[in-house]
Amino acid sequence: MKSVLKLAPVLAALLAGSVHAADIKIGTVESLSGGAAQYGNNIRNGLMLAADEINAAGGVNGNKLVLVGEDDQTKKEEAINAFKKLIFQDKVLMVFGPTLSNTALAAHPIAQAAKTVAFGTSTTVDGITDPGEYIFRNAVTESAVIPVTVKVAKAKLGLKKVAVMYGNNDALSKGGYDIFKKALADQGIEVTTTETFSTGDVDFKAQLTKIKSTNPDAIVLSALIAEGAPIVAQARQLGIDVPFIGGNGMNSPKLFDLAPGAASDKLWVGSPWSLDNATPENTKFIAAYKARYNVAPDQFAAQAYDAVHIAAAGLKNTKLSGDLAGDRSAFRAALAPVKWTGATGPFEFVQIKNKAGKLAGFDAVQTPIISVTKGGRYTIVK
Repeated sequence: MKSVLKLAPVLAALLAGSVHAADIKIGTVESLSGGAAQYGNNIRNGLMLAADEINAAGGVNGNKLVLVGEDDQTKKEEAINAFKKLIFQDKVLMVFGPTLSNTALAAHPIAQAAKTVAFGTSTTVDGITDPGEYIFRNAVTESAVIPVTVKVAKAKLGLKKVAVMYGNNDALSKGGYDIFKKALADQGIEVTTTETFSTGDVDFKAQLTKIKSTNPDAIVLSALIAEGAPIVAQARQLGIDVPFIGGNGMNSPKLFDLAPGAASDKLWVGSPWSLDNATPENTKFIAAYKARYNVAPDQFAAQAYDAVHIAAAGLKNTKLSGDLAGDRSAFRAALAPVKWTGATGPFEFVQIKNKAGKLAGFDAVQTPIISVTKGGRYTIVK
């Protein structure tokens, strides 16, 4: 685990010991290496961009944001260690992350117990915010997005029967499968076969050959992009040309590298963000991101970027006293009512109830956008 990442220009000052006492230390835990690095590095980029914009404009109530970063290496134990270090040793006000739902489910209870805000920007599995009122996210849940994706795809494609593939050993893919299964049943779509795979698998031809024999109208795929993109590519190699319908993990431009050319066409996904969404806020974000990183952003960068601005809006209404426990509590109270319109559109929090029926953390309220891939890009479905 790397103790400090080069997240923002102000971090150089931290390392040099020149950060002012009034500066606001914010922890970040992302998967900068390992299987989820394609998400984590884009999240880091979005966090950095927003923090630097805010600091360049004078900070929050005159205080600079200092990002103190950790790499969880896409491992639960590293995420747990990172949260403990940031909260108890580095004494950050709050923590963004981790990248994956698997690691968040392991690490967020630490933040809740320490009464420190943990803010997920990419964690979409149901139950992420169950630990309590210090757990927030601006990532829209799969249960809010997948049924809409299925409904739109059914209407546009005339779906009657589909095959299903999902990763059976990570929380996002398994959770997504459960939601897809219910959405398909609710909308009267037959499932011809259900096939599984595991993280790290590289050969999916046996599952795809069985799927091909059932002649589905489409393939529902709940997967992370590291396995999902090769599945799409191998399906095309086997002559399977039907559309794919994916969950949150498939909404990544990495698809076009791993399944180049026409192989990546006809993937349907839902998300609150699209590169094609030409709102003033999104247009500004995309331009700034391209100028800084010389590449187009993705959903995960956009959500991270908005998350920093949402947190900053909460900080503006937080009277920091220098008492860490008190400041953490005051910030949590100020964050909950924040409403923001950013790259991902209009946003607000809603407090949820956990499985025990008790008030818990805060989920995102946003409207999903349905997109389909064509010609190496995600295009909004009209």
